[in-house]
This record gives sequence, C-alpha cells and structure tokens, in this order.
Amino acid sequence: MPSPSSHKHIWGRLSTSTIVLVVAVSFLTMIQVDSVSAVDLTVQDKIDATKASISDLDKEIASYQSQIDALASQESSLSSTIRSLQLTQKKLADDIKVTENKITSRNLEIQQLSSKINLHQQNIDNDRYVISKALATIHENDNDTLVETLLGSYSISDILDSLSKIGIVQGQLIERIDSTEKNKTTLENTKVRTEKARADLQVLNKQKKDQQSIIAVTTQQQNSILKETKQSESEYQKILAEKLRLKNAFEQEMLTYQSSLTTEVDASKIPESGSGILAWPVDAVRITQYFGNTSFSTANPQIYNGHGHTGVDFRASIGTPIKAALSGIVFATGNTDLVRGCYSYGKWIMVKHNNGLSTLYTHLSVPIVTAGTAVITGQILGYSGNTGYTTGPHLHFGVYASQGVTIQTLTSSKNCRNAVMPIAPFSAYLNPLSYLP
Repeated sequence: MPSPSSHKHIWGRLSTSTIVLVVAVSFLTMIQVDSVSAVDLTVQDKIDATKASISDLDKEIASYQSQIDALASQESSLSSTIRSLQLTQKKLADDIKVTENKITSRNLEIQQLSSKINLHQQNIDNDRYVISKALATIHENDNDTLVETLLGSYSISDILDSLSKIGIVQGQLIERIDSTEKNKTTLENTKVRTEKARADLQVLNKQKKDQQSIIAVTTQQQNSILKETKQSESEYQKILAEKLRLKNAFEQEMLTYQSSLTTEVDASKIPESGSGILAWPVDAVRITQYFGNTSFSTANPQIYNGHGHTGVDFRASIGTPIKAALSGIVFATGNTDLVRGCYSYGKWIMVKHNNGLSTLYTHLSVPIVTAGTAVITGQILGYSGNTGYTTGPHLHFGVYASQGVTIQTLTSSKNCRNAVMPIAPFSAYLNPLSYLP
C-alpha cells in the first residue's frame, strides 16, 4: 500500500492536470469570443451603413417613379416623353447604386461569414485538443493513479475529494464533446450561408451589367427621338400619328392572315381555366389593358375572336424585371424593330411550357435569355421597355395554346416584311387572366 507521502505525490499530479485543463479551456474560449467580436462589429457597422444607403436610394427611386407615373397619365407630348426618359435615367442610375450597395453588402457578409468559419474551425480544433488531453488524464488516472489514490486514502473524505477532482475532468470532457458537435453544425450552416451569399453576388453583378445596358438603350432612344423630331412638338405629333397608322394597318393585315388559318385547338390538351397555374410576370401588378374588348373578359374565360386585345398589358416602367410565369423552355426571341416601319412587338420572348401553354413577353428593352434556354418560374427573362409600338413603357403578356402557335418570318407583309414573330389562329389565343392567380 502506498505511503501517505506517495499518495500526496500522486494526488498532486492529478490535481495539477485537472487545474491546467480547466484553466486552459476557459482561456481558449475567452480569447476566441473576444477576437471575433471585434472583427464582427467592424464589418457589421459597414453592412449597416450600406443598408442605410439603400434605404435612402429607395426613397429617391420611389420619388422618380411617382413623377414618371404622373407623366404617363398625361397626353403624350415631346416634352413629357423626354422628361420621362430623363427621370427614367436618373431612376436607373439609382437602381445601379442600389445594386452596387448590395454587392458591397454581400462581400462584407462573405467576409463576416469567413471569419465565423475560421472561428468555428478553431473552436473545433481547440475542442479536439482539450478532449484528447482529458482522455489522456482520465486514462492515466484510471489505470494507475485512481487505484493507488483510493487504496492509499486514510479517510472517506480523501476518497470523495479524489472522485470529485476526477469528475471535473470527466465533466469537462462531456462539455467539450457537446461543444464540438455544436461547432460542427454551426460550421456547416455557415458554409451554406456563404455559398448562398456568393451565388447572390453573381446574380447582382449580372444585374448591374443589365442595368447599365438598359441605361444605354434609354439614352439611345432619347437621342433618336430628339433627332427624328428636331425637337419640334408638331413634328413629334406627326410621327406619333404615322406610327399609329402603320400599326393599325399591320394589325389589320395580321387579322386577315390569321383568320385564314385553320388549325383547330384541342381543348383537352390545355389546362382548365381558373387553375391559377401561372405566376404574375411582374412584381407590382397594375393592369392597364385587359384581354378582349370588354372588362367582362377578365371574369369570363374566352378565346380571342379577332376583336380587341390579344393579351394583358401591365404597367412596367423601363427597367422593370420581367419574370417567367411558369417553368419551361425559351421557344423563340425576336425584335420587330429590326424592320424599319414595323410597329409591333418590338423585342419579345416566347416561353413554351410542358402543360400545353406558351407565354409571350413583348416591348422589352433588354432581353437576357436566348432560344433553347431552360427557365424556371420567377426567373428574370429581361427588362421592360417601350420597343415596338407603345404609348408608354409596359409589358404585353400573351398566353397561347402551344399546339396552335408558330414562329414565322413574314415574307409578304407590306410594312413588316422579314419580321419574325409568333403567329396563331384566333382559337390559339387564350385569356391570360384565366390562368393567373
């Protein structure tokens, strides 16, 4: 049996290792929390500043939009058109600033998350170190020190003290194992958030390029109007009247042609009306013109009969994101403005869906998808504008029975010869509101 002096020496080893473990663990935890907190506060302050800047810009954008909307309600004139384009350019410039702030914010968020990833990895490494030391201490005392200590104890209080000291090490081991598991979970979640932030960053960088393209298109349009009209109101009104005449002539030409088409639409191959299977193609829904020729058609599903409007128009200022109403494949794209004097759809996109429907998006300023591209519901297809014939920026949204619509090059049209666009018999035109929410 060990002598009392031998027991004291052994107990001293156990006591010292236990104290070192507890102090080391507390010290490591304290350092980690303090160092990361300082970094997080600095980055978070910058993120908060970008959010405040975005909020201020949003107010300015809303003011520009309010002025643009007010001008849209006025009778078209050269001065109001130029003023609207100037306000639109200012609004788009602010849109770019918002995007730039979001890019900055995402970069800061990635920096912040990277710091947290490093922290959690350090915590895991420290936990592993503490666990290995605790296991070594317990193993050492289980094999030798504990037995000798208990056998060499002269009182129950000595035994209880020994068990209590060893229990501290075991308790610390359990805490560190639990801490390791939590840090692993947090680390994985942080990595997921980081990947999402990086994906958002790619989208924002693409969006910034799109917005720059829209400004370029708008500036070109303004310069073109000023050149054509020679800054004369009377000349501007003459041009508007001529565009309307050519647009009406082309529509009559199309009515005659499409009425001769004999394709029959099988109703069993298209969804039932009222199904709500399509999503709104714009975020802010403001309908300016309904399908058909009366408001009655908004509540009563019907096919186009050769009279009235072939789709639904949504108010959408230049640069408004236009989104896919349903997942599908981009069937075709085109630009009727490539044919001088053809006042029709302008820049357009048609998406074919797997449920028998196809959707059409026209008067775009900048399309960003190409034929054959797979798209999902809500994906941005392009941005609104006033290409083609319009009396103001908007989206013309059409829905067709896919079995009846084809993409044709107009070879015999008087004013739109060689223009490419969707053509369908009357029976293939469907009321969009029969399928929207």
